Amino acid sequence: MLDNIINQIESYNSNADLSVVVKAYNYAEMAHSNAQTRYSGERYFVHPYNVALILADLNVDLQTIAAGFLHDVVEDTGITYDDIKREFGEEIANMVDGVTKLSKVKYRNKEERQAESLRKMIVAMSKDIRVVIIKLADRLHNIRTLQYMPKEKQYQKAMETIEIYAPIANRLGMASIKWELEDLSLKYIDPEGYEDLQKKVKEKSEKRKDYISHIIETISSRLKESGMEAEIKGRPKSLYSIYKKMYHKNRTFEQIYDLIAVRIIVSSIRDCYGALGLVHTLWKPVPGRFKDYVAMPKPNMYQSIHTTVIGPDGEPFEIQIRTLDMHRTAEYGIAAHWKYKEGINEDTNYEEKLNWLRQMLEWQQDTKDPQEFMEALKIDLYTDEVFVFTPKGEVINLPAGSTPIDFAYRVHSAVGNRCVGAKINGRIVPIDTKLKTGDQVEILTSQSSSGPSRDWLKIAASNQAKSKIRKFFKERDKEFNVEKGRELVEREIKKQGYLVSDFLKDEWIKTVAEKYNMYTAENLFAAVGSGNITDSQIVNRLKVIYLEKNKNKIDLENIEKQLTSPAPRTPKRVQSHTSGVIIKGIDNVKVRISKCCNPIPGDAIVGYITRGRGVSVHRADCTNIHDLSDTNGQRFIEVEWDTKEDATFLSEIQIKVLDRPRFLQELTALYVEAKLNAVSLNLRINKEKIAIVDIGFEINDIKQIEDLMKKISKIDGVLEVYRNKK
Repeated sequence: MLDNIINQIESYNSNADLSVVVKAYNYAEMAHSNAQTRYSGERYFVHPYNVALILADLNVDLQTIAAGFLHDVVEDTGITYDDIKREFGEEIANMVDGVTKLSKVKYRNKEERQAESLRKMIVAMSKDIRVVIIKLADRLHNIRTLQYMPKEKQYQKAMETIEIYAPIANRLGMASIKWELEDLSLKYIDPEGYEDLQKKVKEKSEKRKDYISHIIETISSRLKESGMEAEIKGRPKSLYSIYKKMYHKNRTFEQIYDLIAVRIIVSSIRDCYGALGLVHTLWKPVPGRFKDYVAMPKPNMYQSIHTTVIGPDGEPFEIQIRTLDMHRTAEYGIAAHWKYKEGINEDTNYEEKLNWLRQMLEWQQDTKDPQEFMEALKIDLYTDEVFVFTPKGEVINLPAGSTPIDFAYRVHSAVGNRCVGAKINGRIVPIDTKLKTGDQVEILTSQSSSGPSRDWLKIAASNQAKSKIRKFFKERDKEFNVEKGRELVEREIKKQGYLVSDFLKDEWIKTVAEKYNMYTAENLFAAVGSGNITDSQIVNRLKVIYLEKNKNKIDLENIEKQLTSPAPRTPKRVQSHTSGVIIKGIDNVKVRISKCCNPIPGDAIVGYITRGRGVSVHRADCTNIHDLSDTNGQRFIEVEWDTKEDATFLSEIQIKVLDRPRFLQELTALYVEAKLNAVSLNLRINKEKIAIVDIGFEINDIKQIEDLMKKISKIDGVLEVYRNKK
């Protein structure tokens, strides 16, 4: 196995000292040599080996390949960061640490875990971009072997790849990785659509084979006559890009013409423009479909000339013209301009290529809410761009929809803070004017400016500008925000029925502040006052600590006020609609099953004594347990299921399934066969053509619903099945 990687390394670095790669290979194989296996049944080492092989195919340096072998040993074995550092040095250890997921840290939900893992990766890749290249290789091999994972995980991993990792690959200019990530993910997001599209593309490509060959021969002949050497070939469009055009632009497959682009690779930039001129003499260009990324490269380093022409049969097709170096950059992005390779020119503008990453790092530090962070990250990765000029002719790229405010803050924070107006192409314009590619922008500033307006947050389109505006107000108003934040938190504590003195303990505040990377109470309250964190978020975290500290203390006096009679010595079963639950040590109490989590026999449960409504029964893992806020009534009591009592309970499940005919018939047949009574059903279809079915059943115990869920998960097209909380 190791020979394959060594041969690949020697193909681009014949003088390489391979000792660190060999050592990492042996070290990782030994570390993963226990009974650990993948879902496929293969030994786990197959995964890090393939990650290292992908990295070698990208022609990266030896340290990165070594880190590829080692990237999972800290997470999945007993080996620590210090062990890696001692054996391989700090450089490789830091790369491994950057890729390692935050598996040992407890988070409240999946979104928070995902957001914090990505935060860590962004910080790590800002220090060493090789971290994210390893992560992309890791994700690529996982997607290649996704068929072995459970169906619900297949869909989840595929969506995460489409939303996060493919756009990151695009930002790094790694087109070959991006295309494969997208196409393989589509296979699991919409399997039927993928198969259908793959079949249609193959059929149409076969029919157009002679047509494309004729075009290539025509171009090749004309270039030879002009004395230009070139490599010309057809490039099939990725399935996902066709899929996006069909569904997002509401086109049929027959309306997609550019299934194959013709790519011309020449020896120099001069020949790029020479080839362009020759192509335009052969066929007429389509107006508005010409893009010169050679003179004005994309931020991800991509360079190429794109032109769409009307072909011999009146059908449009795209031609891309680039040099061999540009082609390598287009395929492998940042890995093609490797800073760490021997002999690389130190004068390259490598550092400038990572400006977008530093900008992302800036705003993510000010975005503490996991959901807000994930949404902003997706927007930043997906956004289209405009290219505008400074008065000196320098090119600045900004997100589509940007205004002079975004431009000002991209130039410098001080320019943005002192901005009082703007000129576009020499004319004074309103500050909310949308910029277009090719505009020349000049910012008008004043030393006497009082700073930005809060309304600018609604006008700015870039996360970088918004982050710097928020930072201005946060610094200017910190003292005011500290007081305001403390007041808001105290008010929320009282609103939820607690004493301020019970919650605002120095040690507890410090714990919550560290959770938000604030570290001091002053910073935490200032963040609440400025609106970066809500008062309810802080109080809910304090409430978790409070409940954990007081979970065994029950206020007997409060219980007596709420219960209608003294507690008997022996437990008594509750009758009527509350049948099926025993309150330990208490009789004649009104009991109700909580609708927020719908516990059923077999679930671990806990009782909560409400004010005037008796005891509500929750699942032990119900998220609302930590958010109960009845005035002075935060008391829990032991309860258990009465297995001798024949009671009926409502259980609701949610099913995510590819929208297809006859699914409901198959579902109905299953629960009829199981002799279950369905009492509610709701079906909706989202924009990804996924049907979401909520269906409620009357059951007697948890085994009935678990058996049904197992059978439903085996129905063709079902992606996920789980019990609803509501």
